[in-house]
Amino acid sequence: MFERLFMFVLLLLASQAALAHAEQSPPIAERYCHQVTPIGAVAGPAWNCQGRPSGHEDRRLWLSAAPVAEELGMEGATLLVHQSRFQGLTVLFGYADGRIVRHAVRAGDYGSYWRVGGQVAFSAPQREAALTSVTLGVDRLADYQLLRTRLLPAGAAARDAALAASLIGGALTLLALSSAYNLLLARASRQRFVVWHAAWVASVLIWGLLWSQLALIAFPGLAGTTASRLCTLLATLAIAFAATCAATCPEAGTVPRWLQRLVLALGWGVAAVGVPLAFGPPIVIDLLGPVSSVLVLAVLAAVALLIGLAWRRGSREARSFFLAWAVPMVVLGATQLFDMGTSLFGGGPQIAVLFASAMQTVWISVATTLNLARFRAERDAARAAQAELRELAQRDPLTGLLNRRGFVERAEKALARLAKRDGAFALLLIDVDHFKAINDRFGHEAGDGVLQRLASRLDELAGAGFHAARLGGEEFALGATGLSHADLPELAERVRTCLGALSLADLIGESTRLSVSIGVAEAAPGSTFQSLYRRADEALYAAKNAGRNRVAHAPPMTPTRLGESRMKAA
Repeated sequence: MFERLFMFVLLLLASQAALAHAEQSPPIAERYCHQVTPIGAVAGPAWNCQGRPSGHEDRRLWLSAAPVAEELGMEGATLLVHQSRFQGLTVLFGYADGRIVRHAVRAGDYGSYWRVGGQVAFSAPQREAALTSVTLGVDRLADYQLLRTRLLPAGAAARDAALAASLIGGALTLLALSSAYNLLLARASRQRFVVWHAAWVASVLIWGLLWSQLALIAFPGLAGTTASRLCTLLATLAIAFAATCAATCPEAGTVPRWLQRLVLALGWGVAAVGVPLAFGPPIVIDLLGPVSSVLVLAVLAAVALLIGLAWRRGSREARSFFLAWAVPMVVLGATQLFDMGTSLFGGGPQIAVLFASAMQTVWISVATTLNLARFRAERDAARAAQAELRELAQRDPLTGLLNRRGFVERAEKALARLAKRDGAFALLLIDVDHFKAINDRFGHEAGDGVLQRLASRLDELAGAGFHAARLGGEEFALGATGLSHADLPELAERVRTCLGALSLADLIGESTRLSVSIGVAEAAPGSTFQSLYRRADEALYAAKNAGRNRVAHAPPMTPTRLGESRMKAA
């Protein structure tokens, strides 16, 4: 199912890219004639319409083209120039009547010309005279190959800008939410690959804000060369963060260490090349640009091998990682192999990477949430199993009642509440009279049956706030919480009567009657279980010495007796 969905997304992305590319008019840059002059000089009459310009890095590059009237219609035109590394840009629109409309921007000050989507827009107003020429003067352009322009009808340019702004805004919103989510997740999970994924999302988010020029709202001085340099650096850092995330994603021992080291070396190699690409002289772009592309493709291949191998060896994280990263990896690879030009509303490869990254954040967030839900379910199941084991450890295997350990734990909690003057607690020690004779006469199997029958009846008598237990042998206990002093004798007598009235003919015959002796001790604030048990045990022996089949009550615990009891316990 996931594989089919992945293929569908890829086909959809490819078809949309092809459609957007097909709907755009040919880039005007393909029809430019050029000349180079000193900065500040005007263009001369000598235009070269063959080959690529050169020697413009520290000078002014003039580009001129004659628009095709059929492409523009009658509604005016807009020239869209993708932001690049230049110090200044002058645009001249020439009309058939000789009028020139001039626009100008410079690095650090795009004024109102910038548009969301990394473009600068210059309008040629509609006039009765036809638009006959479009001329650009670009100061200190770092690389002619980085200059992308489109000349569109004004209405088409406005629609492109509005659509690009909404889509880019949505993608950046997803990235912002994912960045916050991943930072919180990294803090909670303390997994390395989640930390590196959070770093990747944050770097792509900042890159997207700079490339789309939305950052100019708060920092207008970044316009132009500064933003382009930072975008280059952030793009290479994002690849390094993504590679580190991939290398640390699989569980230990899932993939060979050398493969993880190779992915890390290639990823950070891209980041190392990105520093001179971002801040070096223009010649570095020509020298290191191809190296960077090769390294990026190598990173993608190594990551695909690592994640594929980890998935094959049963890594759950690798499966989620692959399904989330497949689209941005394919798109990034495509941008290195194919020139996307001014497709996708003029954003070209940048907008494709931004959209793919937003899709990745949604996918990885869903996958991470599902994994966390699974881990939580497994944790809850483990806790439930642990609680069940603990409960079983506190139960008597023969009767199912609490054993001594379980009973003492509950009794101590009741005594702790009593120490805060919250309620009351009493202990009833119950011993089966002449139980050894039953075992000797009818056998231990019959004796066990009698104990089980007694336990079942005692459990029925123990309502809310009562705890029944088998402390060992034929000795049982009943802890009574919240019972008043006046009601305690009635409870003890009812327990003795009910247990003595049990029908045990099938186990020990009609002639043998069962009776129990009960010792009762009521706790006072500050009592310990040991002192309470000692008093109840003394009362039980008193009941047996008085002839059995009766209830005996321990004397009330006075402050003096409580102090003596504590001294004995110490």
